[in-house]
Amino acid sequence: MGVVTASEECWIEPFSGLTPGVFSRLVRQLEREGVNAPRPGRPWSLPLADRILLVAAYWRTNLTLRQLAPLFGISKSAADRIIDHLGPKLALRPRQRFVKGTVLIVDGTLVLTRDRTIAAPSKNYRYSTNHQVVIDADTTVSRSR
Repeated sequence: MGVVTASEECWIEPFSGLTPGVFSRLVRQLEREGVNAPRPGRPWSLPLADRILLVAAYWRTNLTLRQLAPLFGISKSAADRIIDHLGPKLALRPRQRFVKGTVLIVDGTLVLTRDRTIAAPSKNYRYSTNHQVVIDADTTVSRSR
């Protein structure tokens, strides 16, 4: 049985939502920013492109780490470390203002949490946080400095 890898272009678009060309530009940009620089400890078990694809697949699909990790041939713990390390580096900068007349998409979800310092009590869920995202309908996924 094979594993999902960015070296086979057929996996990139379904798991990341990006064309292979845009995905490779994203990988090159992150390499220039030093995301793949050596760090103390054990080296990563996946190349940078596969780690980026794993994070994109985690965000794009609703798979748990237990389901996603075997697709990439790694452990659940390794997948979690990759997402914790690369996730913030892939996040887009928030935009301050949109041009007048821009069509916006708003998405919100209520996430259960055990950390009562950041959560508010509610009727249906003991403690939860409300996550909301607003994006431009014409936005393509990219990363800016």
